[in-house]
Amino acid sequence: MTDRVQGERSTNQHAGRVLSPRAWTAPVRAMSRILNADGSPRIPAPAGPGRSSGVVDCGLYVDGERQPGQWNYADALEAARGERNAFVWLGLHEPELAEMTAIAETYGLHELAVEDAVKAQQRPKLERFGDVTFLVLRTARYCEHAELTENSEVVETGQVMLFIGPNFLISVRHGDACRLAPVRADLEAKRDLLLHGPWAVAYAVTDRVVDLYLEVADQLEDDLDVLEADVFDRQSSGRIQRIYQMKRELVEFKRAVMPLQRPLLTLTAQVNREVPQEVRRYFRDVQDHLSRTVEQVNSYDDLLNSILQARLAQVTVDQNNDMRKIAAWAAIAAVWTAFAGVYGMNFENMPELKWTYGYPGVLALMLGISLALYRWFRRNGWL
Repeated sequence: MTDRVQGERSTNQHAGRVLSPRAWTAPVRAMSRILNADGSPRIPAPAGPGRSSGVVDCGLYVDGERQPGQWNYADALEAARGERNAFVWLGLHEPELAEMTAIAETYGLHELAVEDAVKAQQRPKLERFGDVTFLVLRTARYCEHAELTENSEVVETGQVMLFIGPNFLISVRHGDACRLAPVRADLEAKRDLLLHGPWAVAYAVTDRVVDLYLEVADQLEDDLDVLEADVFDRQSSGRIQRIYQMKRELVEFKRAVMPLQRPLLTLTAQVNREVPQEVRRYFRDVQDHLSRTVEQVNSYDDLLNSILQARLAQVTVDQNNDMRKIAAWAAIAAVWTAFAGVYGMNFENMPELKWTYGYPGVLALMLGISLALYRWFRRNGWL
């Protein structure tokens, strides 16, 4: 390998001078020590050949346009600080703690937010650490399935976390429920929107996440229609396990959708001066879409409860019908038992014991009573 890799040089047409990434050998500004699981200290290894990196893309944007070249996140931040109306969008996918710590030292991120970004087990929330805003989003994606069963995965969830600073935005993605490459490509075609800086990126990512909510909600409605039809179809078994599975998947979806209402309300508030006024208008549009999704989810939850109650009522009715059938057949069998019990007594003087046609006569009587009972039960819906 060569000692240094010469970066491409690019001309900034708006600033009138050249911006170029520095030649570098991937020095990592990591924290000095990280504890192992057993408590012993270790030195984090730099990302390099043979070691995977969580960096997906790093772009420098000046006056709403992306600057060409392959940028290291440290060089890109230094270049953005030296320009007016410039910022860095650093995209990460499931970064390791050592790499995330090195990035945090370079960008001045709070250690609590860094820990949340690595663990990815957070509810949607909005926090502020100094001049950096930390926004947590839960992503959702509908999983296609040929048939809904008690083991079907209907909704796949993940997380996207955004660090929004004065001249940078860091997106940390966990899972594949929402890919951000299409968001970046679409946003780079909208220079007027990118002129608003990192908050424009935050809006675009949030809008994409909420749009996926709407898609999931629309497709969940189809599954609910199938469940509802099966429950009221007398030819179908209508297994109750499928209803519980659907309810579990809906609960997981609700955990992504419902808590996001408060962060969006904060971002659209007039007293929020961190978000540019023009971008707040865009966030209000996202909030409207989220409100629609919340209404759909609540209605789906009520519908699922109704479907579940209907199915439980059907099970109770079916059990009652079965008990009536059993009781009807038991009544018919009781006729034969009664006659057999009477003539099974060990008495010498019993009527009709010496009658030649006594045996076939009793059989005919028992059969006649049984047929009469059968017709009566059939007429009343017991059989």
